[in-house]
Amino acid sequence: MAGGKQTANRYDRMEWAGAFGDLGTLIPFVVGYIAVLHMDPVGILLAFGISKIASGLYYRTPMPIQPMKAIGGAAIGQGGILTPGMVYGSGLVTAAIWLLLGLTGTVDRVAKLASKPVVRGIVLGLGFAFILEAIRMMGDNPAIAVAGLVVTYLLLANPKLPAMFVLLLLGIGVALFQQPDLPGRLVQAGITPRLPSFALGSLTLQEVLWGGLLLAIPQLPLSLGNACIAVVAENNDIFPDRPVTERKVATSMGIMNLFAPIIGGIPMCHGAGGMAGHVRFGARTGGALVILGTIVIVIGLFFGSSVELIFQMFPAAILGVILFFAGVELALSSRDIGSKKEDFYVMLVTAGVATWNMGAAFVAGVLLDYALKKGLVRL
Repeated sequence: MAGGKQTANRYDRMEWAGAFGDLGTLIPFVVGYIAVLHMDPVGILLAFGISKIASGLYYRTPMPIQPMKAIGGAAIGQGGILTPGMVYGSGLVTAAIWLLLGLTGTVDRVAKLASKPVVRGIVLGLGFAFILEAIRMMGDNPAIAVAGLVVTYLLLANPKLPAMFVLLLLGIGVALFQQPDLPGRLVQAGITPRLPSFALGSLTLQEVLWGGLLLAIPQLPLSLGNACIAVVAENNDIFPDRPVTERKVATSMGIMNLFAPIIGGIPMCHGAGGMAGHVRFGARTGGALVILGTIVIVIGLFFGSSVELIFQMFPAAILGVILFFAGVELALSSRDIGSKKEDFYVMLVTAGVATWNMGAAFVAGVLLDYALKKGLVRL
């Protein structure tokens, strides 16, 4: 278990509200994998659900489980070239890399290269990236987005009526207004209980190699910055009584990606943005992850054929609002950088590069910080 005081998971209304704080990243990628690569939704959702429950029970903080974004973006964007087998192969290669980095402790030594300004810069840049993506998503329906923003701001600190519940109801109402036939289509699809199939039976060595080269390796720098260094810093700032280490987080990413491809799951990671979303909407324990994981498993096992229809209940503009608040919450965590000019400069440069590439931001920040401290560069 993570060290520190034993804090029990809660399952109250705020944990329920916070459970949905990461939908802005989860739904678009899951729908993309299903619609473009025609992957089995049962395996994808079951892998997510099990991983979320395990994360909530183990860490006892809102330690999120998210799709790996670089892999997801490449796989969905090149659906005519890449295959589900390559996605499974990339998961296995990803698992091997993170288990190696975690179990040997190498990831701890790499993380120690990052000073506080570098870490805060990565977090700030990720927050900016979330905000920009949120604005793009809200552009799908600006009127609904503005309504969602107003509702969220008015209820953000209200423990009796969590903003997330009203936001989700608003989204469902909009979906039903825009698609009045949606309930009928859901009823027609019905309940279709089904277990996932073994996904690696036809996997070839070639698919594993191409999945590793085209998907897993390009994802590594992003995961190092966001899913490891940044999420550890965020967790330990918000929950000092339940600290985690880079080594622990890397190992858990390795385990989940070793298991997921077996049942048809996609590459997954932790992520600072996801934690910010869960926390912003009320989550304070791992109970939020257990709640969401259970819901995802039920949808996968009993409503696999209706996943795309169910997710249409959450319009892009509403998902954008959720993502916007997660980005703002994440960016706010960099406010403790202090007033030293050099530290602030390193943070801003790192943040700027991080909006483009997390790995490059890590390298740029570390080198600039070193140069400033050694007097090789003067401001």
